[in-house]
Amino acid sequence: MRIIKAVSLIFFILLFFMPACSLANNGEVGTTGLEKNQPENKVLPTILSLWIAPHLPDHLTDQLVSLSNVVQSENMQEADLLLDVGTDNLVSTWVYALVAPFPTIEDEVTSSDLQSFWQGQDNDSFPAKDLLMDGSTKAILEKLWGNLSTETAILAPKKDILQRAWGKEGSWAIIPFEDLETRWKVIAIDGQSPLRKDFDLNKYFLSVPVSISGKTEELNAFYTRLNEDGINKFVPSSNREADKLTTVVLTGVTALVRGTALMMEKNGMTYPALDIGEILRDADITHISNEISFTPSCPNPFYDKESEAALIFCSKPEYIALLEAIGTDVVELTGDHFRDWGSDAILYTIDMYKQRGWGYYGGGRNLEEGQQPLLLEHHGNRIAFLGCNAKPSGYTTAGENSPGAVQCDFKIMNQKIEEAKSQGYLPIVTFQHLEYYSYEASDFLQQDFHSVADAGAVIVSGSQAHQPHAFEFYHGAFLHYGLGNLFFDQYGEGFAQRQAFIDRHIFYDGRHINTELISIIFVDLARPRLMKPEERDYLLADIFFASGW
Repeated sequence: MRIIKAVSLIFFILLFFMPACSLANNGEVGTTGLEKNQPENKVLPTILSLWIAPHLPDHLTDQLVSLSNVVQSENMQEADLLLDVGTDNLVSTWVYALVAPFPTIEDEVTSSDLQSFWQGQDNDSFPAKDLLMDGSTKAILEKLWGNLSTETAILAPKKDILQRAWGKEGSWAIIPFEDLETRWKVIAIDGQSPLRKDFDLNKYFLSVPVSISGKTEELNAFYTRLNEDGINKFVPSSNREADKLTTVVLTGVTALVRGTALMMEKNGMTYPALDIGEILRDADITHISNEISFTPSCPNPFYDKESEAALIFCSKPEYIALLEAIGTDVVELTGDHFRDWGSDAILYTIDMYKQRGWGYYGGGRNLEEGQQPLLLEHHGNRIAFLGCNAKPSGYTTAGENSPGAVQCDFKIMNQKIEEAKSQGYLPIVTFQHLEYYSYEASDFLQQDFHSVADAGAVIVSGSQAHQPHAFEFYHGAFLHYGLGNLFFDQYGEGFAQRQAFIDRHIFYDGRHINTELISIIFVDLARPRLMKPEERDYLLADIFFASGW
């Protein structure tokens, strides 16, 4: 028994000391074995190598190549770090847009229909016949959605996509947000559009995550070397930044008189904006072309078009509550009826605008003031408003010492446009012009619209129209020959006089990148509402046809 006990004791002692001897023989110290994985004990390279996926946009990656202590690697397998589509270590979210030629009826698709079309599974429910894109966009989206169906795909160089889409009916495209321009129409997906102020990056189907991946030690070293600069000094957080976007809403005729004024007296001052007020308030800059002077001596409204006073207009001061309620920022003073109640009413009206901090142009206390551009800046976008009355003389009263609307002098107008452009402003020119009653662009208007576009205007808009008119893209400018009424009592004049547009122009990073058409229709003498889908489809089809598209 003693011998057995002694052997057992020796065995136990050897078993107890064996792990320590084993660790000592391996030349390592400690009991957990985790120390060998700690970054401080690993000698990291002084220079980290970074592989950048070749399909990523240059705008996303061009700053990375200048980062000290990081060199670009051509070999994905040998690189310390990888930059590619992914979500693990998110550094950027790149926004793409589904676009169609501007004269496209459809406004929105679902993400499921787009993805099915991409994969060639269900082409009947998707409005387009094919999708144009460049090789970079294709490669990026294939990492998210799988291979693009050869039946629906058309690869083209970036510079050719717009022309090819306009040249073939049913051709749409997917392009990066930074490539947007005015001849495209942005198609919303599941109600989300990158043009909108309420855009949610995380809910948008064409938001592409971009990440840097690699071993933990290399990633830690990479971020340490960035110090306080942060990754987004070298990789933009997105190509769509909210603080670079500005929305400008242009509107047609406002005249708070006659039947419109009667409805306001009956239903409240803000009644005309009941259905569209939020759209107008949402804009960063809301333009109103108010043709009428306010005056305390304005009589009660009437709706007798046969009376001698039927076309001598004024508005009661309390009617300005409507313009306040819709978020007015800029008032155009080119209207025919601005003069109707005399100089005192004009000056009284201008004072009302100034008291509210609203800008005005196209008219003023005298001719010199009325000819000056109204200069505004928002989110870095510099915008200049200019306007005049292009009708034969008689409607304008602005002179050296008299207030009123300004008569068009195109030599001076074009000089002002060129000066504003040279100072970095994007000129918007609006006209009070000849009125006519068809959808087409009138030859009488085209010459003047082209003249200011040639001088550098980026948008030219007709404020005189009592029904919608055609569009034109001319030398890089967006031309809309007439929007129709915003608040005016022509409900009974004809169906076309009930239709109108509100044009929402989008500026981004110093460029006019797109225009959204908001279609409205009057329900009575004062109140427009948004068109129903079938009403909108008919109007767009008529207008696009009249535009020659």
